[in-house]
Amino acid sequence: MDLSWSAADSAFRDEVREFLAAELTPELQRAGRLMTSVYSDHEASMQWQRILHGRGWAAPAWPVQYGGCDWSLTQHYIFSRA
Repeated sequence: MDLSWSAADSAFRDEVREFLAAELTPELQRAGRLMTSVYSDHEASMQWQRILHGRGWAAPAWPVQYGGCDWSLTQHYIFSRA
């Protein structure tokens, strides 16, 4: 059994890592570590959601027709573990 990433999945993983490195500021990282729920720091949460929305990644689990990403299960896994 081959459990290695496909070339497309590896490229997506790299894309997610590059996106996070560019967009997830130290301030947002700190706010994320301090959050006990999605509502802990409203401004930081809204800022991050705007960034995700700009990339088209704000609602990855939603159907495409409602703004979702049309990601595979593997892409969902990669994004959630990044």
